[in-house]
Amino acid sequence: MREAVLVAVMSVVTILLRFLPFLVLRKETPPYIAYLGRVLPPAIIGMLVIYCLKDVNPIVPPHGIPELISAACVIALQARRRNTLVSILGGTILYMLLVQVVF
Repeated sequence: MREAVLVAVMSVVTILLRFLPFLVLRKETPPYIAYLGRVLPPAIIGMLVIYCLKDVNPIVPPHGIPELISAACVIALQARRRNTLVSILGGTILYMLLVQVVF
């Protein structure tokens, strides 16, 4: 019973947090919110790329080859499909296959 109440409260809070911007900003989106909506996604992707490649050591085998192949796959999928989810999923699956099976 206690767990059900906790789940219900967390669900209500999550739903309220999701709908709050739509309730507060009913008329028009402020310019700074629109600016953040344009700028943040590429910045976040850039930070993820840096984070994923920060530990690659080109001197130690496999010399970062799985990471480069996977990054090229992500770029190719994004250019072809224009779907971020497909690009990230494809790159992740390819990287795991390369690391577990090939290298």
